[in-house]
Amino acid sequence: MDRNTPTERAQGTSLSESFERYLQDKGKGRGGDGGNYRRNAARELERFAEWAAGGRGAEDWTGIIPDDVDRDPTFEDLDERVFREYARHLAGDRGLKQNTVQTYYRYISAWCGWCVNEGYLEAHYAQRASAMAPLPEDDGRKPGDQQAWTSEQRHALTRHVDERARDAVEAYTTLPEDTDPLDKQRARYAALKAARDRALVFILAYTAVRVGELLRDSNDPRRRGVRWEDLSLEDGSMDVYRKKQQWDAASLPDPVISPLRSYRRLMDPPTERWPVFPTFDQRTLATLVQDELTDRGEHPDAIDEQREGYARDLLLALNEDIRPPSVTTDGARSILKRISDAAEVEVDHPKHDYLAPHGGRRGMGEVLVRAFGYTVAARYLDNSEEMVRERYSHIEAGELGDVATEALNEIDSIPGKNDKISTGN
Repeated sequence: MDRNTPTERAQGTSLSESFERYLQDKGKGRGGDGGNYRRNAARELERFAEWAAGGRGAEDWTGIIPDDVDRDPTFEDLDERVFREYARHLAGDRGLKQNTVQTYYRYISAWCGWCVNEGYLEAHYAQRASAMAPLPEDDGRKPGDQQAWTSEQRHALTRHVDERARDAVEAYTTLPEDTDPLDKQRARYAALKAARDRALVFILAYTAVRVGELLRDSNDPRRRGVRWEDLSLEDGSMDVYRKKQQWDAASLPDPVISPLRSYRRLMDPPTERWPVFPTFDQRTLATLVQDELTDRGEHPDAIDEQREGYARDLLLALNEDIRPPSVTTDGARSILKRISDAAEVEVDHPKHDYLAPHGGRRGMGEVLVRAFGYTVAARYLDNSEEMVRERYSHIEAGELGDVATEALNEIDSIPGKNDKISTGN
């Protein structure tokens, strides 16, 4: 029997029984339990299973199995008509944007293809023309992936965090010697937070590193956030775990070096394994400090007394080398939203009312493409030249428009070039 020919047992398998194996194959990290794709695919597969069982959709939708049958949907119930109906459900009943409909359907289609390879289905029904017919046309844009920081926005944001960090550091370093210890700690904490925010904004603005390569991703255990050991300020480089699933060096241009160097001096991390961008979330740090000191054999009363001697648990963690986790990618978005509001940066975008992290990368990409062309930009962005050309095609279109305008001006300005021949009448 052909490996891809469904067996009777496979056809009688419920849809949900295949999900975990599929997600493990597509997941990242040990055991395949990490990664954003796994999380998003799991969500859409569960929605598809609920819809197939009649739990989602229009009020009169009862699912893909006959009303007189009491069981969960199985693979024998699937054919191209089912996927056509689900495409229609996504396109109409849920009121999603056309690109989002395409994205959600692709998760189901990818699972369908896997099921063919694994012997659950005999054909890739989801990719048949009749199944995909109800889907709206894809305009080629990814939802929320079009924001690009302009030069004015980049300068406004970096200028704001730079001024704020300078003021905070100066306020801390110029305190009188007889300042109360807790007040001095509060000033150091404020300076650390401002210096961290400045370093983060400068890296996102000038390196074009993906935020998922820089910070912790709670859905991917391998992305734990960059540590000081990953940075070489002398060489102007930073080791990051790239999207292509391997470690690689990213460039740190001159504007980034000074903020990082100043921030490191202020933090004075106990070891090189400390995160460059630790979380400042008080609840997280309080739990971390209490648990670590308890593991070290400290009595609860002694822990409370020790914590009372510090204005913030982060400062205690620094002093006791209790390594906190890195800020998450979601945390970075919250930080940038707060800073964008404080800097009063004007943002006109349908999805983001602040300067989102991916906008810094895309904005830097525009700068590089305009200045050095697609090949150099592709190397800096860690992308293929083909993808960079596709993402920044509007730049080439604009430049070709300028060439056309120049040509028209030159040709049209030649006297008599386009004059009609006089007939003497």
